[in-house]
Amino acid sequence: MTVDPVAAAGFAAAADAYERARPSYPLEAVEWLAARTGLGPGSVVADVGAGTGKLTRLLTATGARVVAVEPIDEMRAKISGVEVVAATAEELPFDDGSIDVVTVAQAFHWFDHERALPELHRVLRGGGFLALFWNMRDLRDPLQKGVEDLLAPLRQQIASHESGAWRVPLAASGLFGDAQVREFRHEQRFTADDLVDRVASTSFVAALGEAPRAELLARARALAAGRDEPFPFPYVTEVHLLPRTSDRAAGEGGTSNKGWRPRAGSPTT
Repeated sequence: MTVDPVAAAGFAAAADAYERARPSYPLEAVEWLAARTGLGPGSVVADVGAGTGKLTRLLTATGARVVAVEPIDEMRAKISGVEVVAATAEELPFDDGSIDVVTVAQAFHWFDHERALPELHRVLRGGGFLALFWNMRDLRDPLQKGVEDLLAPLRQQIASHESGAWRVPLAASGLFGDAQVREFRHEQRFTADDLVDRVASTSFVAALGEAPRAELLARARALAAGRDEPFPFPYVTEVHLLPRTSDRAAGEGGTSNKGWRPRAGSPTT
């Protein structure tokens, strides 16, 4: 499995902080997804780039069969209660047309889109959907703005959802139709320690050397000075729901293979 080296190093080192401090997603967003796609009992959803399972856990409430796909061992070890496979978006261990909905939460920007988009299209059934979840910083909030000001100089050329570069290959592929986009308000309640963990969970922060990382985290802690705890840390959760086109798929027919199975040789955990 090939994973972006920054993502591999950063998320492996920061898996504990990621699980503690990264936000989950609004249940209303999952309910909206289920209503638009028909996701429910008898359906199969693959959560690709599942991380520690933040979205995966919520998807189980739909009654669908949920499979988490995550390549990084340390992140995958945090997922429980669902089927888990060690794989990447570029080489999914599922049969053609075997998945009803693919979700990708906070990970699509890390993919090699030239390889991943045809693979996501391949595993989805005719009439299936790709759903991209993003927790966006609410920059109207002074604390979120302060965190963004800390991180922006370090982000540079590293893949990020903020740049919007991921939209270009998605639109150019012709493999998915126009997106329905919906926003949801979301909020964490933080202490100063939580805020430090949240910054530490960022891939390129976790990959810093010890001294610059410690200096950055001290600056993050200073942002919380004088605030009553717990304090709000708000997000705007954005969901992009895209229908799979049917012109370039193998095994068309508009029905899903509910009894999907990993391909031979695919590792599972």
